[in-house]
Amino acid sequence: MLQEVRSLKSFTVNKNDAGQRLDKFITKAVPALPKSLMYKYIRTKKIKVNRKKGDIALKLNEGDIIDMYINDEFFAPKEEKYDFLSASKKLKIVYEDENIILLDKSVGVLSHPDETEYNDTLITRVKRYLYEKGEYNPADEASFTPALVNRIDRNTGGIVIAAKNAESLRILNQKLKDRELEKYYLCVLHGTLKKKSDTLEGWMTKDEKKNKVTVYSHQVPGGKVMKTKYKVLDEKDGLSLCEVDLLTGRTHQIRAHFASIGHPLLGDGKYGTNALNKALGYKKQFLYSYKLVFKFTTDAGILEYLNGRCFTVEDVWFKTEFLNGTLTEGNK
Repeated sequence: MLQEVRSLKSFTVNKNDAGQRLDKFITKAVPALPKSLMYKYIRTKKIKVNRKKGDIALKLNEGDIIDMYINDEFFAPKEEKYDFLSASKKLKIVYEDENIILLDKSVGVLSHPDETEYNDTLITRVKRYLYEKGEYNPADEASFTPALVNRIDRNTGGIVIAAKNAESLRILNQKLKDRELEKYYLCVLHGTLKKKSDTLEGWMTKDEKKNKVTVYSHQVPGGKVMKTKYKVLDEKDGLSLCEVDLLTGRTHQIRAHFASIGHPLLGDGKYGTNALNKALGYKKQFLYSYKLVFKFTTDAGILEYLNGRCFTVEDVWFKTEFLNGTLTEGNK
């Protein structure tokens, strides 16, 4: 009969892992341990917190020590080959400090993996960058991994925020939800708008299967309000360069809202007019999230130093050419 070999392993809860339930921490720290055994070990005191019997729902604090006296087989060494190391090293960094990175995502790059691309995405590039800098090592983290606060569609470029630690991620997720982050976009629209600045208001519904929204000028059952503020910066050859401030954050808001008033984005195949795009020869979507303002109205904790700061991508791929009247074949 084989004898089970047990040894004591201790984990110290770090700042990134604080605030989690005990069972969630263990699941991530010892992924080979079946849940049924985990609950049994907690109940029979083979897993303790600060040398006392724990509870699966116990919220952990930084510095807590979790002792596990369980079979060695569950502590098999982690595979140290990380998928993110095959991601590209290409990153355009707008700003970086010990808590966050502001990235200028290029058109064509996915924010997160999907069924078409797993390894080379913006978040995997961030993980590789931080790993090679020595600021992130999965082996040292029971649960936290660098994460994106906001995302941008594959065919749109612009500023994306990455959080380096759990506290920054928590704060920024809340600030994004409470609309204490102002994001401004540049876009090129078909046509000349009658009003050179205005706030559009409408209601939208979404077809999940088609991943497409419909915009209405009046309230409809199940519809969500959408408000889009814009300012025309320049007009040339039947096209308008605009700055857009999203007062609500709906799916495809800029593309769908302007298309609904007869001014679709140049190069937009989903909401635009293909005949117009083909006639002009432009295939890229002329939309860029080019400016971010941290405008906190409530306490931001460790990120308070960012309050009031504004970050801008100056080299937007179509802006200069439009203003100079030289939109080139290279942008088609």
